[in-house]
Amino acid sequence: MQEQFLGYLQQYGYWILFLWTFMEGEAGLILAGFWASQGHLHLAGVMLVALLGGFCGDQFYFYLGRWQGVLLLKVFTLFSRKFRKALRLIERYGTFVAFVSRYTYGFRILLPLILGMSSFPALRFCWLNLLSALIWSIAFSMAGYLFGKSAAFFVDDVSRYEHVVIAVLMSLIALFWLSHLVIARRRRGAARERLARMKRNIRE
Repeated sequence: MQEQFLGYLQQYGYWILFLWTFMEGEAGLILAGFWASQGHLHLAGVMLVALLGGFCGDQFYFYLGRWQGVLLLKVFTLFSRKFRKALRLIERYGTFVAFVSRYTYGFRILLPLILGMSSFPALRFCWLNLLSALIWSIAFSMAGYLFGKSAAFFVDDVSRYEHVVIAVLMSLIALFWLSHLVIARRRRGAARERLARMKRNIRE
C-alpha cells in the first residue's frame, strides 16, 4: 500500500501540489517539503511548482474580481459579509495588503478578489504577487523539508515510521490554524463587547 502511494506521489505529486497551492496550499506545501526531505520529490521542483500555483491562483482571483466581482458579491453572502472588512484593510495598508494577502487567515482568496475590483494597478499586483509567492513557496516548503530532516535525529529510520511522522506534522499544522481561529474569534468577541458598551453608553 505504501509503495503504491509513493508511486502515485512521484507520478502525480507535482500536479496535485499545483492545484493545492492554486486554491490555498500551506498544508499541502509543507507536506510536499517533507516528502522532498525523504527523497520522494525534489525540493527545487516543489518550490517551483508552489511558486507557479500560488502565483497563478492569486492572478486568477484578481482578474476574477475585476471581471465578475459585483456578481460574486450578489451570489455569495460570505463574500459580501467580509467585503467591507477586507476593503478597510486595503484602504488602510494599500500595497502591503497585496504583498501579504496569501498569509492572511480567512482572507487569502478574498483580498485578491477585492483588489481586482478596486483601481489597484494590475501590473503592480502582478509583481507583488510574484515576489510574495516566491518567498511563500520557499518558506513553507523549507518548513516541511527541515521538519523531515530534523525527525531523523529522533527516529533512526524515518521511512519506516513515515505515517507517524506525517500524523505529527499534520497535528502541528492543525494546531497552528486552530490557534489562528481561536484568536480571530476572541478578537471578534472583544470587538462586539466594545460595540455593545458604546451603544449602552449612548443610550444612557
